[in-house]
Amino acid sequence: MPKYCHQQTNILHFMQDMYALNQSQKRILTYLYRQSGIRQRYSVLSDFSNQELNNRQLFFEVDENPTVAKRMEVYQSLAPQLAFSAVQHCLEGVAVSSEITHLITVSCTGMCAPGIDLQLVEMLQMSKSIFRTSVNFMGCYASIHALKMANYICNAEPNALVAIVAVELCTIHFQPKFSEDNATSSMLFADGAAAVLVSNQIIQNNSKAVIQLNNFYSSIENKGKNDMAWQIGNNGFEMTLSSFIPTIIESDIDVLVATALEKNKLSTQDIAHWCIHPGGRKIIDVIEQKLQLPPCKTIPSRYVLENYGNMSSPSILFVLNEIMKQKPLHEESVFGMAFGPGLTMETFTATLI
Repeated sequence: MPKYCHQQTNILHFMQDMYALNQSQKRILTYLYRQSGIRQRYSVLSDFSNQELNNRQLFFEVDENPTVAKRMEVYQSLAPQLAFSAVQHCLEGVAVSSEITHLITVSCTGMCAPGIDLQLVEMLQMSKSIFRTSVNFMGCYASIHALKMANYICNAEPNALVAIVAVELCTIHFQPKFSEDNATSSMLFADGAAAVLVSNQIIQNNSKAVIQLNNFYSSIENKGKNDMAWQIGNNGFEMTLSSFIPTIIESDIDVLVATALEKNKLSTQDIAHWCIHPGGRKIIDVIEQKLQLPPCKTIPSRYVLENYGNMSSPSILFVLNEIMKQKPLHEESVFGMAFGPGLTMETFTATLI
């Protein structure tokens, strides 16, 4: 996690000041924050808990909107270190970085060349002949896409050792102009990084939990293509996040899940663990209700939302980590799902071994 942990109440006060809201607008925003299901979030910026305007790192004045260049300076400075820490934690006691044959980096909140992939190769002293690729600008479902790519690689190369790292600095794209999209984004999103190692090899003397990836399924719902979008504007990356997204997900989620499970000859009753992307409290609520899941099945997703917010691509890996930490029984099935621009819905099935 980044250095700064911000309580949701402090972020609310920051937003009310920055947006210069009237009393009615403040009451509405307060209600939304209280209903968010988020207690705290992390950021690479100290701004969101700092009530002194002249002590903020990036957003110095209410009427100042930092340029894309300024925001990318922050990204290039801080994202590689966060990704480095995640990979180190992932590999600890399992493998050494020089053994990694493939590196997949995932991010939608910044880009540069040389990119994070090259910086990590240098920082971790990986092989200079390592295979590198990046999953860029896919949003919250991107880590499932990266897992799918890693699975393809391992099927093609039995000795492959694939490291995936997802890193997002969502908070550097805060937009000080008040709008429904900006208010929603600033209420939900946070910074974070997660890494995962994918291999056909069984690591001996490994104390960490292991899952077997079984299958993947994705679907694009065109009617939601204008309800979730991520564009590069003149003053940062700009999010479109419609309040209709939970409704769109609710209308199609049962068919999506049934189709994905059918590919793996499973039913909802066969799934012991539901790895749901914590895109927001209402999204978790509608999935739980539509699939008729017991509340205990969404605890990992709600825990991640409460303690970390929506970190975009790393979030699904945080939820998976919570499931794996529960010390589940041998060979229990996991079903994962995440959503992003498009509206795209990505899923995976796996087995805890």
